[in-house]
Amino acid sequence: MGTTIWNGVRERVEALARADRPRDVLGAWGRHGTAGHRFRLTAPLAESEVAAAEARWGVSLPADYRGFLLEVGAGGAGPQYGLSTLHRTDTGWEWTDPGGDMRHDSLRVAFPTAGERSRHLAAHEVREPARSGFGTQEAFDTAYRVWRDADDDLFDWFASGALCLNHAGCGHCHWLVVTGPERGSMWVDGFSDDGFRPLGTPGARVGFADWYLSWLARCEAADPVARDPRP
Repeated sequence: MGTTIWNGVRERVEALARADRPRDVLGAWGRHGTAGHRFRLTAPLAESEVAAAEARWGVSLPADYRGFLLEVGAGGAGPQYGLSTLHRTDTGWEWTDPGGDMRHDSLRVAFPTAGERSRHLAAHEVREPARSGFGTQEAFDTAYRVWRDADDDLFDWFASGALCLNHAGCGHCHWLVVTGPERGSMWVDGFSDDGFRPLGTPGARVGFADWYLSWLARCEAADPVARDPRP
């Protein structure tokens, strides 16, 4: 996916930034001290820059997201609180970390299959300590903290081979899978009891382009006079 799908997209985003009256879009104008993305995109990257990032982290980025980096921008304006930005640091190319969960070194690891996730989650739940198995509350609390730490480690493994692209509010993020059979699909790490789950259905996954362009269309259709009633 290249020029055709992204043709005119940067200009559409920039038009929203220039609107006479700001559209009330989550994350665009900020709240509680945050600046918001204000419909601003960073500059697109060169082919050599994207290739350098792929080489550093050992991945081949999905075509639609790669095209976005080359033709629209390296990050900035996007769903919820904006897109993670691929940028050059003193040590090489990295993505900004919108949710604090990004593990660059695990990007090249194969994204777990449904069966693998199910087996690991079941094994983890079986190990949850019960109060009846401990003589004191202190001993139980210690064991439970260890188990909860393992829960965090399990999520890190669930997100192997996935790129954290945005913060979606309430501590949740959207991820783009870059390895394994689910490569190219968008996932979200919360909002329901389903935990880390894909957008769409098994037969119709949502890719980066559909995710981003759907957001852009909703922004363009938003009532420019409406105001968010939430504090």
